[in-house]
Amino acid sequence: MSNQFGMYSEQYTNDYSKEQNEQFTAAFDAITQQFVAGLNEGVPADAASIQDAVRQHYEFCSQFWKPTREAYKSLALSYIMPSPYRDTYEGIAEGLGKYHYDAIVIWADNNL
Repeated sequence: MSNQFGMYSEQYTNDYSKEQNEQFTAAFDAITQQFVAGLNEGVPADAASIQDAVRQHYEFCSQFWKPTREAYKSLALSYIMPSPYRDTYEGIAEGLGKYHYDAIVIWADNNL
């Protein structure tokens, strides 16, 4: 699976090597696929497996910035409000943005 979010990365300074970027892409895609699988299987957003995927997502994001509870939930809000992120998630699977948002809010409220 290619990185659907890569088209937006031009907005940010990227001082990473090609290999590092490929590793970031693969890691992010693997995390996203956990959310897709959970959504497709009807796993609740508060299930342990999905909450673990959120932890992985948070740890991934934390490589680049350390979001507070409010900041992390604001990022998740971009998955349901009109944005390129929402459009990308919805292009992967209908309802994925809301599912990911719900899971992040639960995790952030319990862990941050």
